[in-house]
Amino acid sequence: MPAPTPDPARGEEVVSLDRAHVFHSWSAQGGLNPLPIAAAEGPYFWDYEGNRYLDFSCQLVNTNIGHQHPKVVAAIQEQAGRIATIAPQHANDVRSEAARLISELAPPAHQKVFFTNGGTDANENAVRMARLHTGRQKVLAAYRSYHGNTATSVTLTGDPRRWPNETGISGIVHFFGPYPYRSAFWAKSDEQEAERALEHLEAVIQFEGAHTIAALVLETVVGTAGVLIPPAQYLSGVRELCTKHGIIYIADEVMAGFGRTGDWFAFDHFGVEPDLITFAKGVNSGYVPVGGVIISDDIAATFDERVFPGGLTYSGHPLAAASIVATLNAMRDEQIVENARTIGENVLGPGLNELAERHQVIGEVRGLGVFWALDLVKDRESREMLVPYNAAGPANAPMNELVAACKKRGLMPFVNYNRLHVVPPCTVSETEAKEGLALLDEALGDIASYYTG
Repeated sequence: MPAPTPDPARGEEVVSLDRAHVFHSWSAQGGLNPLPIAAAEGPYFWDYEGNRYLDFSCQLVNTNIGHQHPKVVAAIQEQAGRIATIAPQHANDVRSEAARLISELAPPAHQKVFFTNGGTDANENAVRMARLHTGRQKVLAAYRSYHGNTATSVTLTGDPRRWPNETGISGIVHFFGPYPYRSAFWAKSDEQEAERALEHLEAVIQFEGAHTIAALVLETVVGTAGVLIPPAQYLSGVRELCTKHGIIYIADEVMAGFGRTGDWFAFDHFGVEPDLITFAKGVNSGYVPVGGVIISDDIAATFDERVFPGGLTYSGHPLAAASIVATLNAMRDEQIVENARTIGENVLGPGLNELAERHQVIGEVRGLGVFWALDLVKDRESREMLVPYNAAGPANAPMNELVAACKKRGLMPFVNYNRLHVVPPCTVSETEAKEGLALLDEALGDIASYYTG
């Protein structure tokens, strides 16, 4: 689409109305100055000043097929004209087709899909299923993780957003997952990291009492907390421990699923089969709110004669289901997952490593597909983080300056603590990816003075 005609006055009006009436998530409301968005298409969006931004954040790492994909927009419009909504107790053609397409991508013995409104309630309901199936209550989750904003999901979360939200919900136990660059286990190799992380996890299971643990919830590739790629042996070891102790393995694929890592699911890279798989975001690129749980046949059978005590008014909403069907068909027809893999292997991986050769502030580059992170440091030898953990205000100045430098050049970044995540849509072209890398190269130069090594 052509760039929209600049209309600064309308942009000011949009922001004024926002500040008067919209209460924003994860924010102190007083100091907000949100960027008003006028239009979007593919990997780009425009503000009301006419400035174009290359979206290397994918909003919240969810617009996997880019903005305004015509096939998905048309499917939503067609469905709205036919049946705009229907209660979840009725059968609906697009809901059934969406579930079929999703289950075909999952491991063979996963034929049922429970639809939710997003990722957080997908995790809530997966935990509920596991507890009812096993008759146990405890759930294990990693410290470096994010699982959502609702009560159980935010308690499962390991990052600091959990702290003000904990309300004494019992039964959630955290453990350390693998992170070779900042190993909690003094490991000298990926193999050693995996071995020691599994020993730690088994010790946690032992001391908590395996017979009390219903589930283990794990992001296959840790997302917001760092784009942490598990060592090759780790997830198979997790699967073995869960099987050994009768613990339900819940793979949180909310961010990593549906093409983000260059495969349909991130666990496909590691040859493991979880018991429950939670999803949202990339399943329809966030065009309509939706998420869900892919359920193993064994767990689904628990509720053949027993009522599952859970549900949502908008479970499998027709507009969301239609957008899923159109998205998955487009991803197949246009080889979008394959494109994500190719761009990661041939453009983003090599390009980001070249940036690391030029910018000492980059301590480590890691990623798969279109899911990458730069771990930024003050000193490569000590690996001291560029900003402290959970930094805010003046302590976070280097990262604030990096974000500003990116935006000034027309690049929308995704940052968390000392990391800059490179997460363009799965549809990004080689030219667009290289454009983003060039802009990032310039922006990193603006914070070179913070490197003290």
